[in-house]
Amino acid sequence: MNFNGKRVTVIGLGISNMPLIDYLLREGAVVSARDKKAYELLSDEVKALEGKGVKLICGEDYLKGIDEEYIFRTPGMRYDTKELAEAVAKGSVLTSEMELFFERCPAHMIAVTGSDGKTTTTTLISKMIEKKFGKVYVGGNIGAPLLPFVDGMTEDDWAVLELSSFQLHTMKKSPHIAVITNLSPNHLDYHTDMQEYVDAKKNIFLHMGEGTKLVLNYANEPTRELEAEAAAGTTVTFFAKEGQVYEKDGAIYYGDEHILDIADILIPGHHNVENYMAVIAAVYGIVGKEIIVELAKTFGGVEHRIELVRVKDGVRYYNSSIDSSPSRTAAALASFSEKVIAICGGKDKGVPFDGLATTLCQRAKKVVLTGATRETIYNAIMSCPEYEASGLEITVEPDFESAVKAASAMAQEGDVVILSPGCTSFDAFPNFMARGNKFKEIVRSI
Repeated sequence: MNFNGKRVTVIGLGISNMPLIDYLLREGAVVSARDKKAYELLSDEVKALEGKGVKLICGEDYLKGIDEEYIFRTPGMRYDTKELAEAVAKGSVLTSEMELFFERCPAHMIAVTGSDGKTTTTTLISKMIEKKFGKVYVGGNIGAPLLPFVDGMTEDDWAVLELSSFQLHTMKKSPHIAVITNLSPNHLDYHTDMQEYVDAKKNIFLHMGEGTKLVLNYANEPTRELEAEAAAGTTVTFFAKEGQVYEKDGAIYYGDEHILDIADILIPGHHNVENYMAVIAAVYGIVGKEIIVELAKTFGGVEHRIELVRVKDGVRYYNSSIDSSPSRTAAALASFSEKVIAICGGKDKGVPFDGLATTLCQRAKKVVLTGATRETIYNAIMSCPEYEASGLEITVEPDFESAVKAASAMAQEGDVVILSPGCTSFDAFPNFMARGNKFKEIVRSI
């Protein structure tokens, strides 16, 4: 893509698109930027774009009259949105910030996607690469946008990316090493169905060439089935397939080689054993065993992912605000040997709550339901066949702060209180980080 003198429009004035606009201006593009937010509600930083020659198109009609040669969509906007589809039919090229990065990046690229475990797996890989090579670029769904750094990258550099189905939906390039941690129903409020969600994820490997590697979770059926679509000789599987990366006798092996004792993994939960298996499948041979073992013994986890916030009067408080799906909550609660006091609820993602109800009946002794989905989850628990025998106590608190304080009031010495919502944060917070930070603020004030 050559943008010099080309008319380009950028849709969405969020975090990743601000550096994109500056990049396009440096490339000589004539840039307009569109956002549904009214002009008067834009930040001063966004309004300052006008001084750089960017035309701002705001308000309810922000998608009207798109006729630019290139359109950069925000990841959360579907490619087949009516106005975008009409513009493409007339000759516009639809792309995204991440697609441009993939086109321009000369570095070795490792990318991670999946329904759960993406961020921890991406973080572990990046820390191992950094330990080995002294430098790593980390981006995608985590870290800073990488496009501003792409011109300074070389073929000797490494970029490690976490990619969502939104980012992969229209991707036409794949990384050198791709990891799919697992697949379960997710983002069905965005995707038309589960198959479209899986199809979006598949773009992480469908465009792979010679000398590439795909890492798949053999224990997860939807992920295992993708092996048939991968190029011959490129796939390494982990978890439950001996001969590649697997768990045996309290350790992780790659083939016949002992790599890591599970007891050496500092972060709790068997799902993190799976994360380490995915990491080992991806990077072993690039980094040595000693780096893997050292990190396992010292890495305490990623913020908002079963993050120990405080111990007060013998009660441990954990922030796992990242748990925005029932499967993530199931994994988080399974990390503890005892039954927990869980805080759940938020915005619906279109995923049924039957699984969350079962998890709570099995793994929680008390639950505080809050947010927009509180009644829906309550009804799912009431309908759960395991509820009556579980002894689960349910409290409903519409207000988030009241919910946290109610959970704390229930707790006794030796208890675990965990924020593991099983839902997105968008009913009350701009993102899961804000929700987690609010939880930590309340807990620390108790």
